Amino acid sequence: MQNLSGAVLSQLPDLELALIQTTLAWQDPVANRAHFAALLQQARGADLVVLPEMFSTGFSMDSATLAEPEGGPSTQWLREQAQQLGAVTTGSLIIQAADGSYRNRLLWARPDGSVVHYDKRHLFRMAGEHKHYRAGEQQVLLELKGWRVRPLICYDLRFPVWSRSAADTDLLLYTANWPAARRQHWNRLLPARAIENLCYVAAVNRIGEDGKGFAYSGDSQVLDFQGDSVLAAEAADGVFRVTLKAAELAAYRQRFPAHLDADGFQLS
Repeated sequence: MQNLSGAVLSQLPDLELALIQTTLAWQDPVANRAHFAALLQQARGADLVVLPEMFSTGFSMDSATLAEPEGGPSTQWLREQAQQLGAVTTGSLIIQAADGSYRNRLLWARPDGSVVHYDKRHLFRMAGEHKHYRAGEQQVLLELKGWRVRPLICYDLRFPVWSRSAADTDLLLYTANWPAARRQHWNRLLPARAIENLCYVAAVNRIGEDGKGFAYSGDSQVLDFQGDSVLAAEAADGVFRVTLKAAELAAYRQRFPAHLDADGFQLS
């Protein structure tokens, strides 16, 4: 994927996002798909629709029981929603990969029926996620209307090197089940990722309480390249729309090209 100059970036169309922040039925994919299907009707006209992490089950460690195969019911459902909406539709769910491992996998379903994925790299050991899932090995960069989008999942937010790629990322996208107990961390780390990468950040979290009694405060949000709020859902339930401005991003990078002085590094 090419490294866009400011002039080229400024010519891209704006990007309309729809973020869905809501409660999740504990370990009940059928109920969650039905709940989201109703909400998705409010997302029509968006280019990108974002659901929370493990949107079909809640953040569960019962991977062996809940995992769906590649191309399973929730994958097919997500593909159908993308086709009906004419928008990329994304969120993560529990997948058993072809190699037999369980993955916390973000699916990026396109309106043309194709689906690509990103597997969560950083597994939340405080909940034992690393014992029930295999970590992803690769960063992923996706394209939408010329915009370069880097998808990440929840705990990935705490690891800036994995997010870091200011030269080729226009939007960092986080989907999460981030507990209310640590909402201060969420609200501080997201602006940092935007500022250091000179890009937009969109983050979708859930609300309500899960089957283990953990509360989630939401705080789904969109931040611009200076870390300023463009959209803040706070604790509300619903679909939240926002338009990202390519020309404003390009102009800021031209005025303040800090990425040209970034340190080189290699991921291992």
